[in-house]
Amino acid sequence: MNTRIAPIMGILALAVFSNPAARTNRQSAPALPKAGNLMVVYGADIVTIDRSARDYRLPDQFAWKGRPEDPNKTALLFGDPSKPGLYVQITKRNPDVWSQPHSHKNERFITVLAGTFLIGTGAKFDKNNTIAIGPGGVVHDLPNQMHYDGTGPEGATLQFVAMGPEARN
Repeated sequence: MNTRIAPIMGILALAVFSNPAARTNRQSAPALPKAGNLMVVYGADIVTIDRSARDYRLPDQFAWKGRPEDPNKTALLFGDPSKPGLYVQITKRNPDVWSQPHSHKNERFITVLAGTFLIGTGAKFDKNNTIAIGPGGVVHDLPNQMHYDGTGPEGATLQFVAMGPEARN
């Protein structure tokens, strides 16, 4: 009997682990993926998450926004930068986009998700006086400290975690 169950369990394991959608436990998906149907047949429970206890966003749910004339886009994931409190946003910057020297009233943490983020400090803008931060690198902007930044030839995708209200000095 064990020799009959082993191939069935192997096929089930392959179906589940080879389908990334089956591992995301999408609550809002209109129908279960094929591997999910197999799980139901074999007695696995459908997972639900209490969104008031733990919320999440999947990349296909990000609401990208930007000005029509600006190719850079931002997706606000949690919170509101215009109000007091924590917020999280992701920004996609095009290649060779630079800010002029400025500061922020609150501290910020910036994680480079993709591309190259070039950072400099001080009131004098100088592209040649920057450090390149690649994917996985984290930048900590201290309150009221002058800095400037730009992107490399491939652009950059950045995650910002900060306290609102956001204001540039």
